[in-house]
Amino acid sequence: MSPRRRTTYVLWVHTRLWLPPILWMALIFWLSAQPQLPGIAVTWLDWVLKHTGHFVGYAVLAWLWWRAARQSLRDKRVAAVLALTGAFLYAIFDELHQSFVPGRDASLLDLTIDASGAASAVGMVLWRCPSCYQAETTRSATTVDRC
Repeated sequence: MSPRRRTTYVLWVHTRLWLPPILWMALIFWLSAQPQLPGIAVTWLDWVLKHTGHFVGYAVLAWLWWRAARQSLRDKRVAAVLALTGAFLYAIFDELHQSFVPGRDASLLDLTIDASGAASAVGMVLWRCPSCYQAETTRSATTVDRC
């Protein structure tokens, strides 16, 4: 493979991996920039649905970060830490951003729910794929890395 083709291929691979989490963060940013999101007349149901959205939204973000990082990094444990840290830092940024949007405010509860969603996603990935957090030296040669 020529150096130019290799560069193009590597660029395509990284774009394919990192574009989904970037687009997901853009969607979260756009939703956070809305002065008021549509709600349901039943107050408790509205609260449950919005907080479920926070949990699921940041679980998806952490999974997308992990998916990209696990292909870019050799150590899958570092990828899991990066996914969790990236999602948590973005949740902090999102809450700060909301504090400047008229009609919105920053919420420690939302941040906690966001972090819980991210941690749940990373925990499920590590539980589903134990070879992802085993040291490279402890894996047998026949272990298939399904992660």
